[in-house]
Amino acid sequence: MEKGKIWASEMKVFQDQITGAKITQLTDYKAHSYHLYFTNDGWYDGGTKLLVGSDRGNAANLYSIDLVSGELTQLTNIKSGTPNGIQGTFINPAKNEAYFTLNRSIIALNLDSLEEKDIYQLPEGYNFSNLSCTADGKYLCFGQSEDLSGKIHTNLSGGYIGFEETEAARPHCQICKLELDTGEMEVVHEENRWIGHVNASPVQPHLVTFCHEGPWENVDHRIWAMNLETGDIWKIREGGSNQYAGHEYWLADGIHIGYHGYTESLDREDGKFLGTIRYDNRNLSEFEFPYQNMHIHSNDQEYIVGDGQQASAYHGERYQDCIFIWKKTPEGMEGPRILCKHRGSFHIQQVHVHPRFSVDGSKVLFTSDMNGYGNVYLAEVPEFEQLPGLTEGKLTRD
Repeated sequence: MEKGKIWASEMKVFQDQITGAKITQLTDYKAHSYHLYFTNDGWYDGGTKLLVGSDRGNAANLYSIDLVSGELTQLTNIKSGTPNGIQGTFINPAKNEAYFTLNRSIIALNLDSLEEKDIYQLPEGYNFSNLSCTADGKYLCFGQSEDLSGKIHTNLSGGYIGFEETEAARPHCQICKLELDTGEMEVVHEENRWIGHVNASPVQPHLVTFCHEGPWENVDHRIWAMNLETGDIWKIREGGSNQYAGHEYWLADGIHIGYHGYTESLDREDGKFLGTIRYDNRNLSEFEFPYQNMHIHSNDQEYIVGDGQQASAYHGERYQDCIFIWKKTPEGMEGPRILCKHRGSFHIQQVHVHPRFSVDGSKVLFTSDMNGYGNVYLAEVPEFEQLPGLTEGKLTRD
């Protein structure tokens, strides 16, 4: 289990049982493998390679998959039991360098030479949140949260244990900006709110979003934006007191933000919605839909992909554990249509399905433990009209 080791291709190709969509299984090992968090683009080298995490050898390490040959290259040599943020690895958009957390450090990894460099040390009494690189490749943005482990028992990646208690404790949190050339770090925002999901715009270097973490109905507001140059922060998509939106992400244009949410109401059971909005709260586009999603993703405002839920949460309903696609039309958002069955358990963070479109929208990347262990899959996206629809839990076809 050494850095630079080449693993033979584990690729397998099969057709989805419902739609016939072609699916390529990229990993096949008796340990969890998973793609990067859904807000992080793991493709590089012109889209020919993909970064994934894998726990093979009883240790979480970073691997590169050659999407032509299927071979995997081990990029790191992290020892068993070492705390790390491999799933949150972020690739610099301006060069072949990736960043991840290891113990109390941020590590810069050269994706060509595999040379590693410790570029930042976490201060005592804090934990890292996610990393995100600005569009010009000059800065790494991340969160630091007060460590409450001595007061609150948590297992956030395994069932969100301690989630509500951590939010209620109002931990001291900071958003940090690290200049990659000089190593100079600046705290650009801090407050006694649990801050997470610090995401830089993929186009505008001065813009980031972040969230007030915790149960959505408990936080003051979920989605926020920040101007790194001025320090100004503002709410994104401020709705009614009974509306909650989150799991925000940037569209490829770096201007619009995607999200999903729900409305609490006594006279209806669903109230769920999908939406996009500009970073300055203009150009709101929102659509209701009746099906639950854990996460959604889109490159643009035309197609949205969502990961449904585990079937057990819906008393065995047949089509809930599927990847859904919606298409925007002049009349509204058409769908959902089923791309494929994922059968994911969502049991721990590493095996959340987290669907994400490829850059050209022709494929959907996802993780599933459908066979017992988490593995990484690529589903080819047929023409939207070829996919079966879903109405009131029943399959429909044009």
